[in-house]
This record gives sequence, structure tokens and C-alpha cells, in this order.
Amino acid sequence: MSRFEDWLTRRLTGWALQFSSANDDRGDVPGWVLVTVMTAGLVMAIWLVADTQLKDILGKAITSVTKP
Repeated sequence: MSRFEDWLTRRLTGWALQFSSANDDRGDVPGWVLVTVMTAGLVMAIWLVADTQLKDILGKAITSVTKP
């Protein structure tokens, strides 16, 4: 291999590594999973605390719409 071919190979390899690591989004997956699980946990906690109040609100809303 000539010096130019060696230089070109190293340069192209460096560029390929630079662009491939810049577009690597695999690190975001655990973050999105954590956000989703935490949101589901918050919804369940609020639902457990406010279950009767939510039923009352929904019942009043349905009654007010269905009254003639």
C-alpha cells in the first residue's frame, strides 16, 4: 500500500467513525422507557387517590349532558 492509500484509508475510516457515532441514538431508549414507566406510575397513583372524586365528576358531567 502506498503512503497516499494509507492516508486515504485512515482519513475515510476516521470520517466514517465520526458520522456513525454522531447519529447513534441508542442512548435515548432507556430515558424514554423511564419517562413512560414514571408517567404510568403517576397516573396510577393519582387514580388510586382520586378514584371516587373522578367517578363523581364523570357522573355529574354525564347527567348534565343527558338531562332534557
